[in-house]
Amino acid sequence: MSTAIEESESKLIADRAAQPVIDSFLRYQRLAEAGGAGTIAEASILPVDSLPDAAELPDGCPADLLDATVMIKLNGGLGTGMGMTRAKSLIEAKDGLSFLDIIARQVLGVRERTGARMPLMLMNSFATQADTLAALRKYPSLAVEGLGIDFLQNRVPKLRADNLRPVDWPADRELEWAPPGHGDLYTSLLASGSLDALRKQGFRYAFVSNADNLGAVLDDRILNWFASERIPFLIEAADRTEADRKGGHLARTPDGRLLLREIAQTTEADLEAFQDIARHRFFNTNSIWLDLDALASALELGGGVLDLPMIINQKTVDPADPESTAVIQIESAMGAAIALFDGADAIRVPRSRFAPVKATNDLLAVRSDAYELTAEGHVVLSRQREGRPPIVELDSRYFKLLSDFEARFPQGPPSLIGCDSLSVEGDVTFGANVTVSGSARVTADLGKSVSVSSDSRLAG
Repeated sequence: MSTAIEESESKLIADRAAQPVIDSFLRYQRLAEAGGAGTIAEASILPVDSLPDAAELPDGCPADLLDATVMIKLNGGLGTGMGMTRAKSLIEAKDGLSFLDIIARQVLGVRERTGARMPLMLMNSFATQADTLAALRKYPSLAVEGLGIDFLQNRVPKLRADNLRPVDWPADRELEWAPPGHGDLYTSLLASGSLDALRKQGFRYAFVSNADNLGAVLDDRILNWFASERIPFLIEAADRTEADRKGGHLARTPDGRLLLREIAQTTEADLEAFQDIARHRFFNTNSIWLDLDALASALELGGGVLDLPMIINQKTVDPADPESTAVIQIESAMGAAIALFDGADAIRVPRSRFAPVKATNDLLAVRSDAYELTAEGHVVLSRQREGRPPIVELDSRYFKLLSDFEARFPQGPPSLIGCDSLSVEGDVTFGANVTVSGSARVTADLGKSVSVSSDSRLAG
């Protein structure tokens, strides 16, 4: 065992990491020491020509299937890209409700509509757990007896890029640690006892998605098909557009198995092929369906670990300081498990099921009247939009941080129901009841501020 491996093991033990977490990380570290780059060569894969289509599934789902299903939301993100230091899911998303409020109402709505138990479980990080659980106290009926409402994502050491030893950073010890990617879901479910608790109470299926993806709602038809076809693992995939050229895509191995390739697993030489949306047609929405019995069997066979492909991300130990020590973060992708289950599949879903809010551009669109909040807690495009979301481009110098964004829309978002695109360049503040139609552009000269008056109409 190398010195670097020994140091990582000692660091994880001191952090009270569960044994499957330790075993999984040390396996990746050995691969990295052996020169593994975690890449998937274009020459080793084949494109996916077609997938089963959710639009062709029949309506309906037996009540016993709904009663055996849990909804899991990945909730470890802090929204640091928008300048936040608490759970991103606590941002107001629509009509005064946070992402978390909307998720809770969706779950309670399914229970009311179907009579199913339908637990909600959040995969929190150490940074999001306290704020999240405090916010959910307003929903006392949400918890299901005998089940926790959350479980913790693990954390692993950042490794120095020059020698692969755990980085030492006395200025802020927390910066020595990194999340191991959403592929940690499986080990976290096991190590927390959540997987065992769910199965003991008769839960067989899980629908897993990101907390910031407001399009990821439980679909009865997909659940019914997934269960009736006895599929152990299912990815929801959508058609790639130019906007998705950097997102992970589906491919096949020569023997026909599906796999997922991320951009971090792609060499410079293969980057053009990776971004060819005509060749690689389907991207991973990061919404999956799991057969919990199949997952438990796979974890038992692997000694508590799934053999997911390694992803290496090059970073600095302090993300805010590009001159700080160069490190690698070893991660894995949740969807990559599709290659590990016999009979795993993917299903083509409409773009409406992929509506993540990654930046304030997305947030403005969702808060506007281009989207509606239904009685079931679903955030959907207005019917007048005919399935076309407005394209919003806000100047990152003035709108990237949530506090700056809020300050420039003090009276709320403009009307975007008739907007094709809105581009804002410079320091612009919007008044109340502004209406945007067509393709509009607002520009402020460098060093000057511009206000769009209340009741203004912008058209292009």
